[in-house]
Amino acid sequence: MLNFKQLHHFWNVARAGGIVRASERSGLAPQTLSGQIAILEASLGVSLFRRRGRGLALTETGQMVLDYAEEIFRVGSELEEALHNRAAGRAIPFRVGIADVVPKAIAWLLLAPSMKLAEPVRIVCREDKMVRLLGELAIHKLDVVLADSPMPAHMDVRGYNHKLGESTISFFAAPSLAESLTGSFPANLARQPMLIPGADAAVRRPLMQWFEEQHIAPHIVGEFDDAALMKAFGEAGVGVFPAATLIAEQVCRQHGVRCIGEAPAVSEAYYAISVERRISHPATLAISRSGLEGAKRD
Repeated sequence: MLNFKQLHHFWNVARAGGIVRASERSGLAPQTLSGQIAILEASLGVSLFRRRGRGLALTETGQMVLDYAEEIFRVGSELEEALHNRAAGRAIPFRVGIADVVPKAIAWLLLAPSMKLAEPVRIVCREDKMVRLLGELAIHKLDVVLADSPMPAHMDVRGYNHKLGESTISFFAAPSLAESLTGSFPANLARQPMLIPGADAAVRRPLMQWFEEQHIAPHIVGEFDDAALMKAFGEAGVGVFPAATLIAEQVCRQHGVRCIGEAPAVSEAYYAISVERRISHPATLAISRSGLEGAKRD
């Protein structure tokens, strides 16, 4: 088996940039570190360092081993922290990335089950573009990413999609704008100012297709990556805006708007993306088991 103590010595030398500096940091003799690395190289059958002037440089294989070592000792540190937190009764950190196109109210519904675990959880939320969040997921800075679409197939990231649920789309408007609409839905949307999700939102394409099928040419006055900002503009009466039917009551109550009608043919789904096929983090497991409808019932 791989000797992790020797691997740890290699890791320290590689990070320090040389044996002498690693010796000063660790308190071990340079001969001890050099000997341990030589044994590791012999057991692996590879060279991890090459001479460069008076110092050492990683070989190509050494760089690969360092990448694995970084991951091994990071996970080990997390395990130690998790065990320490559990023994001390401290909250388990749950690091969540939320794609900026996911409505805040939906994100809360999805995360709510994680707050009801027997073991306390401390949620650390980070909102950003999905691509950047997936990059952080890949290097284990996040435990899960909540998004409105599965992970793109072209991304060089190993990840697994767990569908949590979906909702149809309804349209909302401030009272003054809603009262000015004439005729029945959806024909009354024609020529009305419209606020729509940005190009990154998965619902954007089916929404525009629905407009075309209904022979409605929307007068688009704003496009928004941030769903909360779109609702704020809608609340101010700038235009009609779409939102998940699942949170229609909350949208009306929070923003003082009215629901004009529902488009059953248009829906958006929500996913939890993890680096694990079999989820192990208790909070991620809780939200995947409950799903969107289960969270709403709770």
